[in-house]
Amino acid sequence: MGVAWLIHGMLLEQMSRDFVHERLHQEAEFLERQIRQTYPDFDAALLADSYFDEVSHHTFALRIGDRVAFSHPSRQDEFQPWLQNTRTSFLTIEEGQVGASFLAFRKAFEMAGEPIVIIVAEDYSLLANSQQELHLWTAVVSAALLLFLVLLILLAVHTALSPVKQLQRELGDLRAGARDRLSLDVPGEFEGLISELNRLLDTLDTRLERSRQGMANLSHSIKTPIAALVKILADRNTPVEGSLRDQMVSRLAGLDSQLEAEMHRSSFAGPQAGKTAAPEAQVREIVWMLGRLYENKQFHLETDLDQPRWPVEEHDFGELIGNVVDNAGKWAKSDVLVRLTQNQNDLVIEVEDDGPGVEPSARAALGSRGLRLDEQTEGHGLGLAIVRDIVESYNGHLLFSESRLGGLLVRISLPKA
Repeated sequence: MGVAWLIHGMLLEQMSRDFVHERLHQEAEFLERQIRQTYPDFDAALLADSYFDEVSHHTFALRIGDRVAFSHPSRQDEFQPWLQNTRTSFLTIEEGQVGASFLAFRKAFEMAGEPIVIIVAEDYSLLANSQQELHLWTAVVSAALLLFLVLLILLAVHTALSPVKQLQRELGDLRAGARDRLSLDVPGEFEGLISELNRLLDTLDTRLERSRQGMANLSHSIKTPIAALVKILADRNTPVEGSLRDQMVSRLAGLDSQLEAEMHRSSFAGPQAGKTAAPEAQVREIVWMLGRLYENKQFHLETDLDQPRWPVEEHDFGELIGNVVDNAGKWAKSDVLVRLTQNQNDLVIEVEDDGPGVEPSARAALGSRGLRLDEQTEGHGLGLAIVRDIVESYNGHLLFSESRLGGLLVRISLPKA
């Protein structure tokens, strides 16, 4: 606004001067035509006639040869020196006594060898005062407009930030336990943010619930065996040998398997913002490692991927693919095929082998929650409970069917989003 006001003052000054110069030029041309039409009979004394003052409100000075005439004789001292110059130009004449400032146009020409000089001047101080007053009012209006715009901007910012203040209040209520989720009654620009925060809260609740459920299952599963073992060991009259020793070893091995399984489950990260896995590189590494472990079996990898990274936590993906491929390698006769593909909505992992497979009636029990690892269906059941937990944590799907190779096909679909 300040720069606009300064530019306005300069433009106003320039326009005023251009306007005055044009008027002075036209009147000098008019006076020149009068002189040319009546020369040499033109009476210079007519300049002092009231006619010119009433019509033009300008000051005139004329020199024809040695004759000099002024429309306002009181200004003769200021204009006299300017009549001696015979060059046509615009002038600025300062009148020191009254502080007036004149803009003038000097027209010089000759007739019959006699030099003629015409000066037409206008008191610019009156116009300059009006111009300054207009410029001052422009400053007042500009300042008022600037103040109004500042207030309007503050109101707009306050209105725009009100959802942020609402979100701040709701976060405080959430921390205090007064609410469990953030409200979606917000402008469209904030819906994505609120949805992601609520999704994060859902993920945290899911992890907490899974952790509590795992601890409860583990506690329930090992409480009775530990109590039985303690009772046997506490009875000094009962010899620990033969079948009893075998039962104790079996129970302890079962406890060890359960503890290991729960430790695996507790290490799952689940969906996390910014966490991705490079599926092709990880699968190649796992296939190469299992190929060294099962030297008499062939592992094949097929990929058809548009994106090099998947929105799956790297450790989770390693656990997922490692368990499935290891099961396939353990029970395959000679070939294991791993296929990575993706469609419009899902990322798909398919692992199939040429092993004995699993009966259709028994496939539903594969990976069922709560089963001890050593009690799961023989063959492909080992580790699939962990796989099912990971898939469920990502809202994916786990499907068991018959492989084209004759064994079991494990198909895992994980959503892209």
